[in-house]
Amino acid sequence: MERRDFLKSLGAGALATAAMAAGCKNPNATNAEGFSLGEVPTDKMTYRTGTHGERVSLLGYGFMRLPSLEEGKDGNQSEGDLDQERINQLTDYAIEHGLNLFDTAPRYCKARSETALGLALKRHRREEFLVSTKLSNQNPSLWNYKGSVEMFEQSLERLQVDYLDFYMLHCVGLPGRDTEGNMVEPMETFQRRFVDSGMIEFLMQQRAKGRIRNLGFSYHGDVKVFDHALSMHEQVHWDHVLIQHNYINWQHASDLSEDAGGGDANSEYLYGELAKRDIPIFVMEPLLGGQLASLPDFAVEELKKREPQQSVASWAFRFAGNQPRILTVLSGMTYMEHLQDNLRTMSPHKPLSEDELSMLSSIADRYVGYPLVPCTGCQYCMPCPYGIDIPGNFAHYNKMVNEGLLVAEPDDNADGDERRAYRRARRQYLKSYNRAVEPERQADHCIGCGRCLHECPQRINIPAKLAMIENL
Repeated sequence: MERRDFLKSLGAGALATAAMAAGCKNPNATNAEGFSLGEVPTDKMTYRTGTHGERVSLLGYGFMRLPSLEEGKDGNQSEGDLDQERINQLTDYAIEHGLNLFDTAPRYCKARSETALGLALKRHRREEFLVSTKLSNQNPSLWNYKGSVEMFEQSLERLQVDYLDFYMLHCVGLPGRDTEGNMVEPMETFQRRFVDSGMIEFLMQQRAKGRIRNLGFSYHGDVKVFDHALSMHEQVHWDHVLIQHNYINWQHASDLSEDAGGGDANSEYLYGELAKRDIPIFVMEPLLGGQLASLPDFAVEELKKREPQQSVASWAFRFAGNQPRILTVLSGMTYMEHLQDNLRTMSPHKPLSEDELSMLSSIADRYVGYPLVPCTGCQYCMPCPYGIDIPGNFAHYNKMVNEGLLVAEPDDNADGDERRAYRRARRQYLKSYNRAVEPERQADHCIGCGRCLHECPQRINIPAKLAMIENL
């Protein structure tokens, strides 16, 4: 699609919006300011019990996005040290209000998350919380028994616990790179990381010893690997599986991923296959990396008509917990207002009516027509060897799309007023881009090396999307 046609396809980015400063807030957009007000109950949390007998809060705390002492333009993943005092406060508040599951992984927050969680939870009685982490042996130097076992033992040490309530094979379904830098297909990557290394057998032994209470996997990417892992259920007996699930992914994950490389399965399919086998389900990305908390205006208006006092994000959490096989919905909550809003939504969880489900389905149908980059801000693609803030570029682009602030260049026969309006809007867009992403970290520094491609759980063609942003 030509640049002019692409911008015109955004609809909301017509010249009528040119007078709006690109960095200013759209009065109809909902962001952090849209959180619900009121008390947070301490005794209303919804709990569910899986087939393994664990009683788990429907809201779980994902320790992927944490506050830091020096938050830069890349947010909680800044180079500064994590703010342990704030992390402790958030953890205490969560436990006081009924949340009992905390999920992390060795690679989260630049390998600092497990340690931060261990310090926060050490101040509480062990029976007050459930802890979950993962075998994040994506580095090919760890595709072996010794390296992976060391990672498992290190997780216990960092978390300061004697056993793990939940343990998962991490990023099942993604491709990898071998030690020589060659791409390895997803099925072979799964085989080499977990089967040939002997790690599945080792983890089953640890479960039998009680050092792991429940063994599962987190799924991203190639659905053939998901199906293959489930075919091992009689041998392994998966106790839980973590999937990406929200009201967009329910029936449109394959639509989103087609632009990103294709192959992803809708969460409706994933849920159905797990339900057939009576495997409890963990949910990740209920907000699709925050995108479902900052929706296009048409969606915000529809949701606010239904529940004026409820946050836009609350609808996504209600959907994520609506299906009965969902055991817990994980959310990365950097700020207290995030945590409070989500606690309200799940204390107790209010099931969606058929009419409300129909409304969310209609919003999803329209949403997938927006040319958004399906980035969830997980930071797996970082650091870029050329210093590009990949998630920051995508976040700013998506914000501009949602707020209708990408303006099409006028046709050749446009009059002077239209051209002047376009130039003003263009200057404002570039100013907002420079505020959001430092110039040396912008899209034009991408050389297309492709080192980020195998890291992305959403399988986004990152170099192509950066080139699109550069040419806007």
